[in-house]
Amino acid sequence: MAATSEAVVNPAHVEKTKKAPARYWDEPQEGKDENKVGKDGEQTEETLPQKHVEKAKKRKNDEDRGDAKKFISGKPDPFPGPAHISKDRMQKFKRRDKTKKIPRQHYKLKDMMARSDEVSEMAQKQAARIDLLLPEDAGFLEGDEDEDTCTISQEDISDAVDITSASKYFDLKLSQFGPYRLDYSRTGRHLLLGGRRGHIACIDWQTKQLMCEINVMESINDVKWLHSEAMYAVAQKKWLYIYDSNGIELHCIRKFNDVLRMQFLPYHFLLATVSATSFLQYLDVSVGKEVAAINTKTGRLDVMCQNPQNAIVHLGHSNGTVTLWSPNQKEALVKMLCHQGAVRSVAVDKTGTYMVTSGMDKKLKVYDIRAFKPLKSYFLPAGASCLSLSQRGLLSAATGDIVQVYRDVWSTPVTKPYMAHRVQRTVWGMQFCPFEDVLGVGHGEGFTSMLIPGAGEPNFDGLDSNPYRSVKQRQEWEVKALLEKIHPELITLDPTELGQVDQATFQQKHQDRVQALGFDPLAKEKFIPRYKKKGRSSAGSIERRKRQVANEDLRETVQQSSEDKMKIEKERKEREKKEVLLSSKKSALDRFKK
Repeated sequence: MAATSEAVVNPAHVEKTKKAPARYWDEPQEGKDENKVGKDGEQTEETLPQKHVEKAKKRKNDEDRGDAKKFISGKPDPFPGPAHISKDRMQKFKRRDKTKKIPRQHYKLKDMMARSDEVSEMAQKQAARIDLLLPEDAGFLEGDEDEDTCTISQEDISDAVDITSASKYFDLKLSQFGPYRLDYSRTGRHLLLGGRRGHIACIDWQTKQLMCEINVMESINDVKWLHSEAMYAVAQKKWLYIYDSNGIELHCIRKFNDVLRMQFLPYHFLLATVSATSFLQYLDVSVGKEVAAINTKTGRLDVMCQNPQNAIVHLGHSNGTVTLWSPNQKEALVKMLCHQGAVRSVAVDKTGTYMVTSGMDKKLKVYDIRAFKPLKSYFLPAGASCLSLSQRGLLSAATGDIVQVYRDVWSTPVTKPYMAHRVQRTVWGMQFCPFEDVLGVGHGEGFTSMLIPGAGEPNFDGLDSNPYRSVKQRQEWEVKALLEKIHPELITLDPTELGQVDQATFQQKHQDRVQALGFDPLAKEKFIPRYKKKGRSSAGSIERRKRQVANEDLRETVQQSSEDKMKIEKERKEREKKEVLLSSKKSALDRFKK
């Protein structure tokens, strides 16, 4: 029988106490056996319930997985850090150069410019990474051996491609009200046709669905879509009219009379028009007000295009010059003598780098707008009456009833066209469709849609121009575009100037401030001694205090001048040392000296 002292008494259930919760500082000591009972009678892993042991192991595994930088599925990452991006791909999406370092005292501006550079670099890297995910590639028409692609007809192309692409080649016979001007919407989905004799038609050309068709009973000079396919502008015989997609007249703007050509600036919501009275006018379609009216004093204006990069308007004149205009100035920004005869057509590529012009001298010229210098010059036997550039850099030129498409006109000399097609009557209007390999041609017998492989951009930006957007998406995009509208005051020849820091010197700024205020705010105030009592403000003591302050100012000036003299003297001595070293060196030609 066991002794009374050795008897084990099982305590009652009510006497059991809960174990204190574990704390992060209660870690087991290393080097000791954790499977034995401690001195204070604490429970070990053997005595712990199985549930607690499993929870501890699970927590440890979760901590190991949580360190994603070092571990993947419990193992070290063999390729740590972000994936490498090639320099060529980064250069493709480069937005701007890094800003120059600014003086140290402008710490707030320096911090802001550093954050701007970081955001720009991050956007550049993201665009370069997403470039791998773009699904479509641009292709071109390739012929067999010893076969020119310009000899391939549109019928042969439509027979060789799929049904959807073949349906994009069609003719609209509208001989009664021609010739026709045309305009594609920014999404490339809708087509606007305007006949010389008053016929207007809006078409969803991919589904061949007619949106509206009216006759204004007046001659039409030009038609242009506005910010969306819900409204368009028509330059009629007298005034400028605005219609909606149902053909209902919304506005008649009598300030814009005798309009011949129009261009719409989508990011500024500006409709630029030129007239037979030599006026260039800008209309803000978001508020319906005239922004600027400029008298160019160059006669009748019927040649016009815009630079998509900086929203500068290019005008061609009868004296062979091309002028560049902004709504902020009454004079032309640039005047270029391009042809010996009148300018017939002007086109600018989407990057804003190259400009193509054609004139009455039967020449086709390519200019670099950055340097305003000619790059290439081609001679066309009959000249080009209408020019158009695609998103991928193809150039279409209309000569009478023949449409010719050229490839790489500014990089390599072109000897023959890429494609050619003959329409029924003289071409009056021509434009490439955005995001499609299609060229629309308006002529005297109606409209022709041509297939031009490699003309359109295969990948579109869904936040900017989405061809498949719904009505709700179009409404949301319109609201965002209005909120992000760029003011016309920001239209400049070089848009990168808006992001540069003004490097004017402090002296120039200080002089401007002095002229504006009428006094120098940084000038040292004249010392006036403070009045003291008990006879300490006598005339002698006041003069003595004034002299003491003047001596201190003079001491600072003398010290500064002496430091400058010492610096100049030190530079002079170093220069003399260098000259002595150079003169002491012997030359191989010294042996010829007498």
